Amino acid sequence: MPQEKPGQIHPSWQAVLGDEFNKPYMQALRAFLSQEKAAGKIIYPSGSLIFNAFNHTPFEKVKVVIIGQDPYHGVGQAHGLSFSVPQGVALPPSLMNIFKEIASDLNIHMSGKGDLTPWTNQGVLLLNATLTVEQANAGSHQKRGWETFTDAAIAALNAGREGLVFVLWGSYAQKKGAFIDEARHLVLKSPHPSPLSAHRGFFGNHQFSKINQYLTQQGHTPINWQL
Repeated sequence: MPQEKPGQIHPSWQAVLGDEFNKPYMQALRAFLSQEKAAGKIIYPSGSLIFNAFNHTPFEKVKVVIIGQDPYHGVGQAHGLSFSVPQGVALPPSLMNIFKEIASDLNIHMSGKGDLTPWTNQGVLLLNATLTVEQANAGSHQKRGWETFTDAAIAALNAGREGLVFVLWGSYAQKKGAFIDEARHLVLKSPHPSPLSAHRGFFGNHQFSKINQYLTQQGHTPINWQL
């Protein structure tokens, strides 16, 4: 079950990433976050949701990893899952384009609900590279240590699991996932679903059907992408 206390991470992830919490970079990151809050800055997502992706998708249950960059920085948007927004929040443009591609690729109707939690419960790790952000200040918590932590998570999956699908949309995610062993895992790359780049090859990439074909070949239950 998801852990609800601030800063807690699922025991399966604690087992592989626990040492990271004692390293100097993480201590510095904690200090930075404390200073920002003390200065009255609003940080997203709330403390109990920072590790939401890990808490919904235990290490041994991961089938697919979709790498994002930053949490959303608008009011009520971020809840610790890349590309996802809570129930009742308007769909951001990239998520609208993801849904368009799913509908086209799999010939299914998407309801327009932007909460991707049902995917996480099927083994889709929705992992942002940076796990916090200041309100209305995109990228404000980059290069503070989160990238080191999320690199460690990807490295643990790369080495400790086999037959996963890593989905790398855009140059940022592709650089972050450059070390993934393509002999052990399926790595899918395309332009980002942002309106700035989706028409350059995200639309028509058929990656959602490719993910399910690969999972089936690996003997896993495919993902039900319909929301």
